[in-house]
Amino acid sequence: MTQQIRPYTIDVPQRELDDLRDRLGRVRWTEELPDAGWDYGVPVDHLRELVTYWRDEYDWRAWEKRLNAQPQFVTEIDGQNIHFVHVRSARENALPLVLLHGWPGSIVEYLDLIEPLRADHDLVVPSLPGFGFSGTTRDRGWTPVRMAAAFRVLMKRLGYQRYGVVATDWGSFIAPELGRAAPDEVVGIHVQQIWSHPSDDPAELASLTDDERAAVAKNQWFSDNGGAYGTVQQQVPQTLAHGLTDSPTGLLAWNGQLWKDDVDVEFALTNITIYWLTGTIASAMRIYREFHIAEPVAQEPTTVPLGLAMFTNDFNSIRILADRDHANIVSWNVYEGDGHWAAHQSPDIYLHDIRTFFAGLVD
Repeated sequence: MTQQIRPYTIDVPQRELDDLRDRLGRVRWTEELPDAGWDYGVPVDHLRELVTYWRDEYDWRAWEKRLNAQPQFVTEIDGQNIHFVHVRSARENALPLVLLHGWPGSIVEYLDLIEPLRADHDLVVPSLPGFGFSGTTRDRGWTPVRMAAAFRVLMKRLGYQRYGVVATDWGSFIAPELGRAAPDEVVGIHVQQIWSHPSDDPAELASLTDDERAAVAKNQWFSDNGGAYGTVQQQVPQTLAHGLTDSPTGLLAWNGQLWKDDVDVEFALTNITIYWLTGTIASAMRIYREFHIAEPVAQEPTTVPLGLAMFTNDFNSIRILADRDHANIVSWNVYEGDGHWAAHQSPDIYLHDIRTFFAGLVD
Protein backbone atom coordinates (compact mmCIF):
# COMPACT_ATOMS: atom_id res chain seq x y z
CA MET A 1 0.00 0.00 0.00
CA THR A 2 2.84 2.41 0.80
CA GLN A 3 4.17 2.01 -2.75
CA GLN A 4 0.89 3.08 -4.28
CA ILE A 5 0.93 6.10 -6.59
CA ARG A 6 -2.27 8.08 -6.17
CA PRO A 7 -3.66 10.89 -8.35
CA TYR A 8 -3.60 14.26 -6.64
CA THR A 9 -5.72 17.37 -7.17
CA ILE A 10 -5.14 20.69 -5.42
CA ASP A 11 -8.40 21.81 -3.81
CA VAL A 12 -7.94 24.51 -1.19
CA PRO A 13 -11.04 25.08 0.98
CA GLN A 14 -12.49 28.55 0.52
CA ARG A 15 -12.33 29.16 4.27
CA GLU A 16 -8.52 29.05 4.09
CA LEU A 17 -8.47 31.68 1.36
CA ASP A 18 -10.91 33.81 3.33
CA ASP A 19 -8.72 33.51 6.42
CA LEU A 20 -5.65 34.54 4.40
CA ARG A 21 -7.42 37.61 3.03
CA ASP A 22 -8.65 38.53 6.51
CA ARG A 23 -5.15 38.33 7.96
CA LEU A 24 -3.78 40.47 5.11
CA GLY A 25 -6.34 43.12 6.01
CA ARG A 26 -5.22 43.31 9.64
CA VAL A 27 -1.49 43.89 9.37
CA ARG A 28 0.30 45.56 12.28
CA TRP A 29 2.96 47.47 10.35
CA THR A 30 6.42 48.04 11.76
CA GLU A 31 8.18 51.39 11.84
CA GLU A 32 11.38 52.07 9.92
CA LEU A 33 13.93 54.82 9.42
CA PRO A 34 12.82 57.42 6.85
CA ASP A 35 15.86 56.87 4.61
CA ALA A 36 16.29 53.12 5.20
CA GLY A 37 15.62 51.77 1.72
CA TRP A 38 16.84 48.16 1.61
CA ASP A 39 19.73 48.81 4.00
CA TYR A 40 18.01 47.09 6.93
CA GLY A 41 15.92 44.53 5.03
CA VAL A 42 12.58 44.58 3.23
CA PRO A 43 11.15 48.15 3.24
CA VAL A 44 7.65 48.80 4.56
CA ASP A 45 6.40 50.50 1.39
CA HIS A 46 7.58 47.61 -0.78
CA LEU A 47 5.83 45.13 1.50
CA ARG A 48 2.63 47.22 1.63
CA GLU A 49 2.35 47.10 -2.15
CA LEU A 50 2.76 43.33 -2.20
CA VAL A 51 0.28 42.79 0.62
CA THR A 52 -2.29 44.99 -1.11
CA TYR A 53 -1.85 43.07 -4.36
CA TRP A 54 -2.02 39.72 -2.59
CA ARG A 55 -5.20 40.70 -0.75
CA ASP A 56 -7.08 42.53 -3.51
CA GLU A 57 -5.86 41.33 -6.91
CA TYR A 58 -4.10 37.98 -6.66
CA ASP A 59 -6.27 35.05 -7.77
CA TRP A 60 -5.21 31.75 -6.23
CA ARG A 61 -8.01 29.90 -7.99
CA ALA A 62 -6.54 30.80 -11.38
CA TRP A 63 -3.18 29.37 -10.34
CA GLU A 64 -4.83 26.35 -8.75
CA LYS A 65 -6.52 25.68 -12.09
CA ARG A 66 -3.23 26.06 -13.96
CA LEU A 67 -1.47 23.68 -11.59
CA ASN A 68 -4.29 21.17 -11.81
CA ALA A 69 -4.02 21.21 -15.60
CA GLN A 70 -0.84 19.16 -15.08
CA PRO A 71 -1.17 15.50 -14.00
CA GLN A 72 -0.19 15.31 -10.34
CA PHE A 73 0.38 12.38 -8.03
CA VAL A 74 1.52 11.53 -4.54
CA THR A 75 3.30 8.47 -3.16
CA GLU A 76 4.96 7.54 0.11
CA ILE A 77 8.71 6.97 0.20
CA ASP A 78 10.80 6.49 3.34
CA GLY A 79 7.82 7.46 5.51
CA GLN A 80 7.27 10.73 3.66
CA ASN A 81 4.63 11.80 1.17
CA ILE A 82 6.16 12.90 -2.13
CA HIS A 83 4.00 15.03 -4.44
CA PHE A 84 4.98 15.32 -8.09
CA VAL A 85 3.86 16.36 -11.54
CA HIS A 86 4.35 13.60 -14.12
CA VAL A 87 4.03 14.54 -17.78
CA ARG A 88 4.71 12.06 -20.56
CA SER A 89 6.09 13.01 -23.94
CA ALA A 90 4.53 11.98 -27.23
CA ARG A 91 8.03 11.09 -28.41
CA GLU A 92 8.85 7.41 -28.35
CA ASN A 93 11.66 6.48 -25.95
CA ALA A 94 11.81 10.04 -24.62
CA LEU A 95 14.53 10.61 -22.02
CA PRO A 96 12.90 11.30 -18.63
CA LEU A 97 14.01 14.36 -16.70
CA VAL A 98 13.61 15.07 -12.98
CA LEU A 99 13.26 18.81 -12.31
CA LEU A 100 14.26 19.87 -8.77
CA HIS A 101 13.48 23.23 -7.17
CA GLY A 102 14.79 24.82 -3.97
CA TRP A 103 13.86 27.34 -1.28
CA PRO A 104 11.85 29.60 -1.38
CA GLY A 105 10.61 28.05 -4.60
CA SER A 106 8.27 25.23 -5.56
CA ILE A 107 7.11 23.29 -8.61
CA VAL A 108 5.80 26.63 -9.92
CA GLU A 109 9.38 27.41 -10.97
CA TYR A 110 9.13 24.92 -13.83
CA LEU A 111 5.58 25.48 -15.09
CA ASP A 112 6.70 27.51 -18.11
CA LEU A 113 9.13 24.78 -19.21
CA ILE A 114 6.76 21.82 -19.12
CA GLU A 115 5.22 22.24 -22.57
CA PRO A 116 8.44 22.95 -24.50
CA LEU A 117 10.42 20.25 -22.68
CA ARG A 118 7.80 17.53 -23.05
CA ALA A 119 8.42 17.52 -26.81
CA ASP A 120 11.56 15.48 -26.11
CA HIS A 121 11.27 14.35 -22.51
CA ASP A 122 9.02 12.73 -19.97
CA LEU A 123 9.00 15.09 -16.99
CA VAL A 124 8.87 14.40 -13.26
CA VAL A 125 8.63 17.57 -11.17
CA PRO A 126 8.50 16.75 -7.45
CA SER A 127 7.82 18.99 -4.49
CA LEU A 128 10.84 18.44 -2.24
CA PRO A 129 10.09 16.48 0.94
CA GLY A 130 8.80 18.99 3.48
CA PHE A 131 7.91 21.52 0.78
CA GLY A 132 4.50 22.49 -0.60
CA PHE A 133 2.15 19.70 -1.55
CA SER A 134 4.53 17.00 -0.32
CA GLY A 135 3.51 18.18 3.15
CA THR A 136 5.59 18.46 6.28
CA THR A 137 8.42 16.05 7.04
CA ARG A 138 7.75 13.66 9.91
CA ASP A 139 11.20 12.92 11.26
CA ARG A 140 14.73 14.25 11.41
CA GLY A 141 17.44 13.87 8.82
CA TRP A 142 15.91 14.99 5.52
CA THR A 143 19.22 16.07 4.02
CA PRO A 144 19.97 16.40 0.29
CA VAL A 145 21.46 12.88 0.41
CA ARG A 146 18.24 11.42 1.83
CA MET A 147 16.14 13.37 -0.66
CA ALA A 148 18.28 12.05 -3.51
CA ALA A 149 17.65 8.51 -2.30
CA ALA A 150 13.90 9.19 -2.21
CA PHE A 151 13.89 10.52 -5.78
CA ARG A 152 15.83 7.47 -6.95
CA VAL A 153 13.06 5.30 -5.50
CA LEU A 154 10.44 7.53 -7.14
CA MET A 155 11.97 7.11 -10.59
CA LYS A 156 12.20 3.35 -10.16
CA ARG A 157 8.58 3.27 -9.01
CA LEU A 158 7.59 5.11 -12.18
CA GLY A 159 9.42 2.48 -14.23
CA TYR A 160 12.39 4.60 -15.37
CA GLN A 161 15.79 2.94 -15.58
CA ARG A 162 17.68 5.90 -17.13
CA TYR A 163 16.99 9.59 -16.68
CA GLY A 164 18.52 13.04 -16.39
CA VAL A 165 18.23 15.66 -13.66
CA VAL A 166 17.69 19.43 -13.93
CA ALA A 167 18.11 21.50 -10.79
CA THR A 168 18.62 24.83 -9.08
CA ASP A 169 19.23 26.04 -5.51
CA TRP A 170 18.78 23.09 -3.08
CA GLY A 171 18.06 20.98 -6.13
CA SER A 172 21.66 21.68 -7.18
CA PHE A 173 22.80 20.04 -3.93
CA ILE A 174 20.43 17.09 -4.33
CA ALA A 175 21.08 16.36 -8.02
CA PRO A 176 24.81 15.47 -7.73
CA GLU A 177 23.98 13.20 -4.79
CA LEU A 178 21.42 11.42 -6.95
CA GLY A 179 24.10 10.94 -9.59
CA ARG A 180 26.55 9.74 -6.97
CA ALA A 181 24.05 7.18 -5.64
CA ALA A 182 22.92 5.98 -9.07
CA PRO A 183 25.64 6.57 -11.68
CA ASP A 184 24.30 3.79 -13.89
CA GLU A 185 20.82 5.32 -13.89
CA VAL A 186 21.48 9.06 -14.16
CA VAL A 187 22.48 10.02 -17.71
CA GLY A 188 23.47 13.57 -16.80
CA ILE A 189 22.92 16.41 -14.36
CA HIS A 190 22.19 19.99 -15.38
CA VAL A 191 22.47 22.60 -12.61
CA GLN A 192 22.52 26.36 -12.20
CA GLN A 193 25.01 26.31 -9.35
CA ILE A 194 27.96 24.08 -8.52
CA TRP A 195 28.30 24.68 -4.79
CA SER A 196 32.06 24.17 -4.52
CA HIS A 197 33.70 26.46 -1.97
CA PRO A 198 37.38 27.03 -1.20
CA SER A 199 38.86 24.66 1.35
CA ASP A 200 41.22 25.73 4.14
CA ASP A 201 44.21 24.75 2.02
CA PRO A 202 46.32 27.90 1.37
CA ALA A 203 47.73 26.32 -1.77
CA GLU A 204 44.24 26.02 -3.22
CA LEU A 205 43.54 29.71 -2.67
CA ALA A 206 46.94 30.62 -4.10
CA SER A 207 46.16 28.67 -7.27
CA LEU A 208 43.11 30.79 -8.09
CA THR A 209 43.25 33.36 -10.86
CA ASP A 210 42.38 37.01 -10.25
CA ASP A 211 38.92 36.44 -11.75
CA GLU A 212 38.37 33.41 -9.54
CA ARG A 213 39.41 35.34 -6.44
CA ALA A 214 36.94 38.04 -7.44
CA ALA A 215 34.22 35.40 -7.71
CA VAL A 216 35.09 34.07 -4.24
CA ALA A 217 34.91 37.61 -2.89
CA LYS A 218 31.54 38.19 -4.58
CA ASN A 219 30.11 35.01 -3.09
CA GLN A 220 31.50 35.95 0.32
CA TRP A 221 29.97 39.43 0.08
CA PHE A 222 26.55 37.92 -0.46
CA SER A 223 27.04 35.54 2.44
CA ASP A 224 28.08 38.42 4.71
CA ASN A 225 25.43 40.90 3.55
CA GLY A 226 22.51 38.87 2.22
CA GLY A 227 22.81 35.45 3.77
CA ALA A 228 21.19 36.07 7.16
CA TYR A 229 18.22 33.91 6.19
CA GLY A 230 20.54 30.94 5.75
CA THR A 231 22.22 31.44 9.12
CA VAL A 232 18.88 31.69 10.95
CA GLN A 233 17.50 28.65 9.15
CA GLN A 234 20.66 26.67 9.90
CA GLN A 235 20.42 27.45 13.59
CA VAL A 236 16.83 28.06 14.76
CA PRO A 237 14.32 27.46 11.94
CA GLN A 238 11.59 26.46 14.37
CA THR A 239 11.83 29.74 16.27
CA LEU A 240 11.35 31.69 13.07
CA ALA A 241 8.60 29.36 11.85
CA HIS A 242 6.26 30.35 14.69
CA GLY A 243 6.00 33.87 13.30
CA LEU A 244 5.91 32.89 9.63
CA THR A 245 3.21 30.28 10.14
CA ASP A 246 1.02 32.81 11.97
CA SER A 247 1.57 35.87 9.75
CA PRO A 248 1.27 35.81 5.96
CA THR A 249 2.85 39.26 5.87
CA GLY A 250 5.85 37.96 7.79
CA LEU A 251 6.06 34.98 5.44
CA LEU A 252 5.87 37.31 2.43
CA ALA A 253 8.71 39.46 3.75
CA TRP A 254 10.95 36.55 4.74
CA ASN A 255 10.47 34.32 1.69
CA GLY A 256 10.38 37.26 -0.69
CA GLN A 257 13.48 39.08 0.55
CA LEU A 258 15.70 37.51 -2.12
CA TRP A 259 13.37 38.32 -5.01
CA LYS A 260 13.01 42.08 -4.49
CA ASP A 261 11.69 43.13 -7.94
CA ASP A 262 13.66 40.50 -9.85
CA VAL A 263 10.66 38.23 -10.48
CA ASP A 264 7.06 38.79 -11.52
CA VAL A 265 4.73 39.50 -8.60
CA GLU A 266 2.41 36.64 -9.59
CA PHE A 267 5.32 34.19 -9.58
CA ALA A 268 6.47 35.36 -6.17
CA LEU A 269 3.02 35.31 -4.61
CA THR A 270 2.15 31.87 -5.99
CA ASN A 271 5.26 30.34 -4.49
CA ILE A 272 4.59 32.03 -1.16
CA THR A 273 0.88 31.15 -1.20
CA ILE A 274 1.78 27.47 -1.57
CA TYR A 275 3.95 27.63 1.56
CA TRP A 276 1.11 29.39 3.41
CA LEU A 277 -1.71 27.08 2.35
CA THR A 278 0.28 23.89 2.95
CA GLY A 279 1.76 25.06 6.26
CA THR A 280 5.20 23.85 5.21
CA ILE A 281 7.45 26.80 6.02
CA ALA A 282 8.84 25.11 9.14
CA SER A 283 9.66 21.81 7.42
CA ALA A 284 10.99 23.54 4.30
CA MET A 285 13.39 25.65 6.34
CA ARG A 286 14.61 22.56 8.20
CA ILE A 287 16.66 21.49 5.17
CA TYR A 288 19.16 24.21 6.14
CA ARG A 289 19.47 22.84 9.66
CA GLU A 290 19.63 19.22 8.54
CA PHE A 291 22.36 19.98 6.02
CA HIS A 292 24.30 22.06 8.56
CA ILE A 293 24.35 19.42 11.30
CA ALA A 294 24.74 16.30 9.14
CA GLU A 295 27.84 14.25 9.77
CA PRO A 296 30.35 14.89 6.97
CA VAL A 297 30.94 11.91 4.74
CA ALA A 298 34.15 11.67 2.73
CA GLN A 299 33.21 11.44 -0.92
CA GLU A 300 35.09 10.91 -4.14
CA PRO A 301 34.31 13.35 -6.99
CA THR A 302 31.09 12.67 -8.85
CA THR A 303 31.44 10.95 -12.21
CA VAL A 304 28.07 11.50 -13.93
CA PRO A 305 28.24 14.08 -16.77
CA LEU A 306 27.57 17.50 -15.27
CA GLY A 307 26.50 20.70 -17.01
CA LEU A 308 26.32 24.22 -15.61
CA ALA A 309 24.13 27.10 -16.78
CA MET A 310 25.30 29.94 -14.55
CA PHE A 311 24.01 33.52 -14.45
CA THR A 312 26.37 36.28 -13.37
CA ASN A 313 24.01 37.77 -10.76
CA ASP A 314 23.69 34.40 -9.04
CA PHE A 315 26.19 32.33 -7.06
CA ASN A 316 29.44 32.39 -9.02
CA SER A 317 30.65 28.82 -9.49
CA ILE A 318 34.43 28.52 -9.82
CA ARG A 319 35.78 26.02 -12.32
CA ILE A 320 38.93 24.89 -10.53
CA LEU A 321 36.94 24.19 -7.36
CA ALA A 322 34.14 22.52 -9.29
CA ASP A 323 36.67 20.22 -11.00
CA ARG A 324 37.96 19.27 -7.56
CA ASP A 325 34.50 17.95 -6.59
CA HIS A 326 33.21 16.71 -9.96
CA ALA A 327 35.28 14.62 -12.36
CA ASN A 328 33.09 14.86 -15.44
CA ILE A 329 32.01 18.46 -16.13
CA VAL A 330 31.10 18.47 -19.81
CA SER A 331 29.31 21.81 -20.18
CA TRP A 332 30.05 25.19 -18.54
CA ASN A 333 28.04 28.15 -19.79
CA VAL A 334 27.85 31.60 -18.21
CA TYR A 335 25.07 34.06 -19.01
CA GLU A 336 24.73 37.72 -18.07
CA GLY A 337 22.08 38.92 -15.67
CA ASP A 338 19.62 37.42 -13.20
CA GLY A 339 18.93 33.74 -13.29
CA HIS A 340 18.70 32.02 -9.92
CA TRP A 341 15.14 31.24 -11.02
CA ALA A 342 16.14 30.93 -14.66
CA ALA A 343 13.10 28.89 -15.69
CA HIS A 344 11.07 32.00 -14.86
CA GLN A 345 13.57 34.83 -15.43
CA SER A 346 15.33 33.62 -18.58
CA PRO A 347 13.28 30.68 -19.90
CA ASP A 348 14.50 30.80 -23.51
CA ILE A 349 18.19 30.79 -22.57
CA TYR A 350 17.65 28.15 -19.91
CA LEU A 351 15.59 25.91 -22.17
CA HIS A 352 18.21 26.05 -24.92
CA ASP A 353 20.97 25.15 -22.45
CA ILE A 354 19.04 22.18 -21.07
CA ARG A 355 18.18 20.89 -24.54
CA THR A 356 21.73 21.25 -25.82
CA PHE A 357 23.21 19.53 -22.77
CA PHE A 358 21.02 16.44 -22.90
CA ALA A 359 21.07 16.21 -26.70
CA GLY A 360 24.86 15.99 -26.50
CA LEU A 361 24.61 13.11 -24.05
CA VAL A 362 21.97 11.12 -25.89
CA ASP A 363 23.14 11.56 -29.49
